[in-house]
Amino acid sequence: MEPRRSKREPKPVLKQEEIERAEELINDGLKRKRKGKMKMEEGSTSAQGNKRQRTCSTGGKKKKEEIVEMIAEETEFCKLMGEPVPEEEARTRWPDRYDEELIAKKLAEKKIDEEVLMVESHYLSAEVDEITYNLYENALVKSDKEETPYICRIVEFFRTKEGHVYFTAQWFYRPSDTVMGAGPKQSDLIRQKCVFFSDVKNDNPLECLVGKANIAIIPQNVELATKEEIIASSDYYTDMFYKLPYCGFISIPPGYTAEATSDGRDASSGLSSDIDSATGGGKMGSNSSITLGQSSKTELSLLDLYAGCGAMSTGLCLGAKVGDVNLVTRWALDLNESACQSLSLNHPETKVTNDCGENFLSLLREWEKLCQQYSLVGGASSDYVEDDSEHRKDSEVLSPDELEVDEIIGISFGDPTELAKAKKSKGKGSKKGVTIPKGTELYFKVHWKGFDSSEDTWEPRRNLSNCEQKIRKFVTTGYQSNFLPLPGDVDVICGGPPCQGISGFNQHRNVENPLADEKNYQMVVYLDIIEFLKPSYILMENVVDLLQFSQGFLARYALSRLVSMGYQARLGIMAAGSFGLPQFRQRVFLWGAQVGKKLPPYPLPTHECVVRYGVPTEFERCLVAYDESVTLDHLKKPLFLVDALRDLPGVENGENRDTMDYVLVPENDFQRYIRMSRTGEGLNASLYDHIPLELNPYDYQRVCRVPREKGAFFFHLGGVIKGADDKWHWDPNRPREYLAPGKPLVPDYALTFNGGKSDKPFARLWWDETVSTVVTRAEPHNQAMIHPIQDRVLSVRENARLQGFFDYYQLCGEVREKYTQVGNAVAIPVAKALGYALSLAVRSLCDDGPLIELPDNFTFIIQPIRRA
Repeated sequence: MEPRRSKREPKPVLKQEEIERAEELINDGLKRKRKGKMKMEEGSTSAQGNKRQRTCSTGGKKKKEEIVEMIAEETEFCKLMGEPVPEEEARTRWPDRYDEELIAKKLAEKKIDEEVLMVESHYLSAEVDEITYNLYENALVKSDKEETPYICRIVEFFRTKEGHVYFTAQWFYRPSDTVMGAGPKQSDLIRQKCVFFSDVKNDNPLECLVGKANIAIIPQNVELATKEEIIASSDYYTDMFYKLPYCGFISIPPGYTAEATSDGRDASSGLSSDIDSATGGGKMGSNSSITLGQSSKTELSLLDLYAGCGAMSTGLCLGAKVGDVNLVTRWALDLNESACQSLSLNHPETKVTNDCGENFLSLLREWEKLCQQYSLVGGASSDYVEDDSEHRKDSEVLSPDELEVDEIIGISFGDPTELAKAKKSKGKGSKKGVTIPKGTELYFKVHWKGFDSSEDTWEPRRNLSNCEQKIRKFVTTGYQSNFLPLPGDVDVICGGPPCQGISGFNQHRNVENPLADEKNYQMVVYLDIIEFLKPSYILMENVVDLLQFSQGFLARYALSRLVSMGYQARLGIMAAGSFGLPQFRQRVFLWGAQVGKKLPPYPLPTHECVVRYGVPTEFERCLVAYDESVTLDHLKKPLFLVDALRDLPGVENGENRDTMDYVLVPENDFQRYIRMSRTGEGLNASLYDHIPLELNPYDYQRVCRVPREKGAFFFHLGGVIKGADDKWHWDPNRPREYLAPGKPLVPDYALTFNGGKSDKPFARLWWDETVSTVVTRAEPHNQAMIHPIQDRVLSVRENARLQGFFDYYQLCGEVREKYTQVGNAVAIPVAKALGYALSLAVRSLCDDGPLIELPDNFTFIIQPIRRA
């Protein structure tokens, strides 16, 4: 079964802030007596017989007691102006209003609370309370709470066949009306005058208009100084469109104006339809013939933050290559030492930093200052004066306690030896429970003259005051080799900032203010690094809990920060199983792109997928999937464990060989692809990391007694029954079996896990199954981890295959650390698909729609696609 996206249109939930000018306009409107206006008496049904009533609405969800009933009746103070638009012209400009077949279809399909208005004629202007409104002007609209008005553009005036008068509103959204929400952090980030134009439209009684709105529309090519002048002279300004599907914020293109197009539709209708992209009705970067453009760069640089062992950047570079873009991971950061070693081993071209995000950001800032100090970049002239005392003569004699610096070979913010000590005290490479020392000053790694490298030390800069020439040489060489990125150097930043504070395993989660929890602070650091380096594109990955915890606070914060920095953004939820892996694994991906760049789309699935769980209701329109109306015959069948693992050699519980030979030949396309050599020519010669976690003697005995059959788990060990409460209980008719004193065959936690209803402890996987998610721990205590026909848990390599790692990708560290690296990784086929989507955006080969289709057989393509 493939995840499907509902066609149900979500309605904007509008919560307006108080604005003095708007309140005055509303009050003025309410004070005026409208001649001929009908008043509804309590308990009465309708006025003047069966005249239709309408609610002044933006499509928001309203409680019944908040609804303001309005009658679309034409009066002296509320009327259409001038002559009707000639019928032939009206039918051309608003064809849907006059298409009898379409209207009949709407009437047949309409819901109870919807109306299908029968239009008699259209107009170009109207007057309400002595204010004249023209078509395509911006206006204030009476809100449901009568405090602050809604804001719209008027895109239609018309009279119905019943004689009622209406206007069609195309709505602007305040930041608090969007997915950003109304939280304090979000509202502080976006300027008060900012609104976002949308393509949400609906009909309202003419009487709902309460004033005009001066809204400046600022295209992306307007200079900053000019933009500030425009904003200062306007009530509101908009420089982005807001798209409900995928929570998109898209910059307004150059040349955009408030005028209508020649067919009478609003100019924004020229943008691609979000819905059409998933129904086959819109443009896509699909299998159709395309002409490739040329990127302005021969190489794009990537910084992978919180990189782990490098899966996300690996996949992005693979996909970009297929799209004929040379994306190279130049820099990477992670706190886990073993993960950094794995990344360096597989990507020697990457400068990997083993540190925390805060220290890395401080280092980048200090690096920029050094480059400015030595006149390597603009912003400051060199204040360095060469000191002759640095150049000692051969005859000079050092004091007994004085060492001479031979060269500077490294740089860090904070003392790396303190970081190493902190890790060692809590367990090497482990993030859990480690208090990371935050740096306070710049350190340089020094190689001392007359000593070997084992004597190299880290020294604070304040202790190297006589070594400016050595420091200058190091900085100059580092600048020339792009040792560290400067603002503007990075084309793409990707990463998954850890947010352990939202984990369900955290019993002290801060629901009210997640950012106050130190365990979530890396989200802030990640966005701070983006703000400093200003990359052209960003891609952030995280767990779906990001959207569920505290009403999606952290996801809304991330979107708000990006938009406040001037980035376009959109949010999507993707499942690894939809891209050819035998695991479900849903994750959130947030795209960002600088104004003037194409915002990358999301790639639609290539495979059917076994669905394990859904998505948060409020974000269901962010699920990257085909609409319900689209047939999925073109999707490939889902992959199962047998497809991914059966060619691997059998190993025992105590296996300890890091490298071994293959025994069987690959039997399907997936196995041939995953066993491909690093060069892409032929198959990999050796198999790495096919090592299972060695179970303790008692767990091993339990695993051996779990039957080798589909659906087997701890129940099959005996002594357990399921009660009427649908929970597992000890069988009162059987004595409890023990493996040793105090070591029961069925441990207590098996019956209490997940409320006593789980069948996961000591569960054996089967060939025709998939896994929900590859996790970081291999113990079979609370998840299905046992191999189908071998008495052991899945090996590191088997887990790596379920994540899409090529067999040539070697991992460093102890066995448990390798499981952690694989479990924390982004599924490589998903990253590869996103990399291809990025390449289309870089080369302007996609439109502004949120979705694209991947080329046929994309899963196994590794060479660039060049089509005319």
